[in-house]
Amino acid sequence: MKQYLPMKVTVSIIKADIGGLPGHAWVHPKILEFAAERLREEQRSGLLIDYFVYNVGDDMSLLMTHTKGENNPDIHGLAWSIFKEATENIAKKVKLYGAGQDLLKDTFSGNIRGGLGPQVAEMEFEERPSEPLVVFAADKTEPGAFNLPFYRIFADPFNTAGLVIDPAMHQGGFRFEILDVYEGKVYLLDAPENSYDILGLIGTPGRYIIRRIYRKSDLVQASVTSVERLNLIAGRYVGKDDPVAIVRAQHGLPAVGEVLEAFAYPHLVEGWMRGGSHVGPLMPAKMVSIDQERKIALGPKMTRFDGPPKVIALGFQLHDGYLEGPRGLI
Repeated sequence: MKQYLPMKVTVSIIKADIGGLPGHAWVHPKILEFAAERLREEQRSGLLIDYFVYNVGDDMSLLMTHTKGENNPDIHGLAWSIFKEATENIAKKVKLYGAGQDLLKDTFSGNIRGGLGPQVAEMEFEERPSEPLVVFAADKTEPGAFNLPFYRIFADPFNTAGLVIDPAMHQGGFRFEILDVYEGKVYLLDAPENSYDILGLIGTPGRYIIRRIYRKSDLVQASVTSVERLNLIAGRYVGKDDPVAIVRAQHGLPAVGEVLEAFAYPHLVEGWMRGGSHVGPLMPAKMVSIDQERKIALGPKMTRFDGPPKVIALGFQLHDGYLEGPRGLI
C-alpha cells in the first residue's frame, strides 16, 4: 500500500489589469494565450509545478503552484515580466483601453507586493491526503468585498453547519487576520469569541480587510485574500482593486458547498465604473469557457455601468502540486 507523504507546496495568484477589450470589458484572448505559453515554458524549466490562466472582466489572473515559498522573487519576477511584455507587445500595440494601468512602476524590485500594483494572494502549506481548493476572483469592486462572505464561511453556523457538527471546526473555531490598509496595523481575532469585534472592523471594507484565516486549534491556514489598494499606493485613482483569494476546503475545513453558499447572498459593495461611482450587489458569474488542455479560462464580461461587481469561483483538486481541473463552481 502506497504511503502518503505530505508535500509542502505554494499556491500563488498574481493578478493585474493591463488593458481592456473594449473599454474595461474583457481581457484580449491573445494576452491570455501569451501568458499561458510563458507559464508553460517555466513549467518545462522546472520553476513551476503547474499553472492556470483566467480572467474576470478586464483582469487577468496567473495561478501558479511551486515549491519556492511566498514572496519568491523568481515567481513574482515571472508574473511581472508576463504583465510587462503583454502590455508592450499586445495591449499597447492594439491600443487596448488602460494598457498597463495596474503596473505602477517601470522596473521590478524583487517583490510585487508593496508598490508595483498587481494583486497577490499566496499560501504555502503541506498537502493533505485530499486537497480541494477554491480560487475566487472579483471584478469592478474592492478587496474588502470578500469580508462578509469569508466571515460567513468561517464564523456563521447558519452558513457553515460544520462549525456545529464537525469536531475539527467546532473545537476552537477560526482565527481572522485583519489588515488596516491605512495604518498597516494587523488584528488577530478569534471567532466565535471575538465575533462582534471582527464584525465591527470588517463592516468598513474600504479600510479593514480579512487577509488570512487560520483554524485556531492547530493554526492550519484556510484562506488568503489579496489586500493591495492601488489608489493608496499610487496616490491617485488608477483602477479598482479587484481582489483574488484562495480557500482550502473539506477535511476539518468548511465544505465546498459551505464555501460557495456564502456568495449566494448578493451583499452591497463599492465598485462599478469611474472609481466606484456606484454601490451594488456582488453577483456570482459563470465562466464563458474553460479549456483544461490549454489551461485557459475565459471569464464573464461587464454588462451595464462597467458592472455589476462580479465574482467567479474555480474548483481544483491539488495533488503533488498539480492542479486537477478546474470546474466552474458558480
